[in-house]
Amino acid sequence: MMGTYCNNLLCNFYHPNYSITNDVTKFCRVLTRGNSLCQNPVYFGLRKHRFDSVLVSVGLEEVVKEEGKEDNDRRYRWIEVGKNVPKEQQQAISKLPFRMADRCKALMRQIICYSAEKGSMSDLLRSWVKLMKPTRADWLSVLKELKIREHPVYLEVAKHALMEESFEVNIRDYTKIIHYYGEHNLLEDAEKFLTLMKQRGFIYDQVILTTMVHMYSKAGNHDRAKEYFEEIKLLGKPLDKRSYGSMIMAYIRAGMPEEGENLLQEMEAQEILAGSEVYKALLRAYSMIGNAEGAQRVFDAIQLAGITPDDKICSLVVNAYVMAGQSQKALIAFENMRRAGIKPSDKCIASVLVAYEKESKINTALEFLIDLERDGIMVEEEASAVLAKWFRKLGVVEEVELVLRDFVTSNQIS
Repeated sequence: MMGTYCNNLLCNFYHPNYSITNDVTKFCRVLTRGNSLCQNPVYFGLRKHRFDSVLVSVGLEEVVKEEGKEDNDRRYRWIEVGKNVPKEQQQAISKLPFRMADRCKALMRQIICYSAEKGSMSDLLRSWVKLMKPTRADWLSVLKELKIREHPVYLEVAKHALMEESFEVNIRDYTKIIHYYGEHNLLEDAEKFLTLMKQRGFIYDQVILTTMVHMYSKAGNHDRAKEYFEEIKLLGKPLDKRSYGSMIMAYIRAGMPEEGENLLQEMEAQEILAGSEVYKALLRAYSMIGNAEGAQRVFDAIQLAGITPDDKICSLVVNAYVMAGQSQKALIAFENMRRAGIKPSDKCIASVLVAYEKESKINTALEFLIDLERDGIMVEEEASAVLAKWFRKLGVVEEVELVLRDFVTSNQIS
């Protein structure tokens, strides 16, 4: 009875007027294993009847019809890309990584030559999965290449991959998409995606929440960054370097370097060292507003953290003292830098000249410049601009040129 039912189902589906014969009965027996009928769905490709697949299984006639309809709706015209494509697409294809798997290259070629007339991008990806049976490594390879090329379909492919079993999705895949939204300042989309992630059963962890802190920090939204930072604390786990660093940067961007420094001290108490970029950003924040004491504290912390000061770090300290009107301390900081064997940048030299200008020490400034020249350090654009402005105020541009010329000549003779 079961064999006869299956036989009827198959024959009626393809040939409504076909009568049952012994030959067809034999064909149905292929579907059996031993004496029992196979319970798993079986697919047959019969192109001459324009059906991509037919599901043959006992008692599933409705499923057969739905499956056929679904395949027709999702059909993508997968035509292998040949040589007759525009030159621009040929060049893009030629730049695919040599070591990329063939199945990945096949998809990349389809994406590069994609046309909406063939079907939707989702249709294309489903066809690729069905034809090529990709692994997670294949998905990641394609996504990496799309991101490197900054291809406009990167996000669509990444989001579709989350729904494919072969992708073997984990929470870090959601993190990458949220990070992408943050990079492109798509804050509302990131929030919606975060909600979607939770609906799909993924629980927020420290990495996800830190990504949100970082995103709002970059966007200058200190309040939202702080909200997510507080959520991290509620997880009850020790905060890591990245979580602290993202929140410190949020305080800096909000013009609150003191709050950022408090967090930095909290990190140091737990023996967690911030990245050098965090120290530099905090030092720069103090320097730009002329908070010399704050700049000096951060400079000391930089050295305690084992970070070797360079010309940029030292220039920020000098500038902090100049901005604070503490010219003598600015000059001391500059001399300390030179003693340490650090070559001053033009910006740093400009800061020292500003300090001399505030104290009306033009002769000392000229001696300072000649001393630098002896050491092979020449004044460049920014320092020259400070000098020119200062000399115009004094109305002694021509006189200074003569003095400098005579000074240089006398030094060459000696």
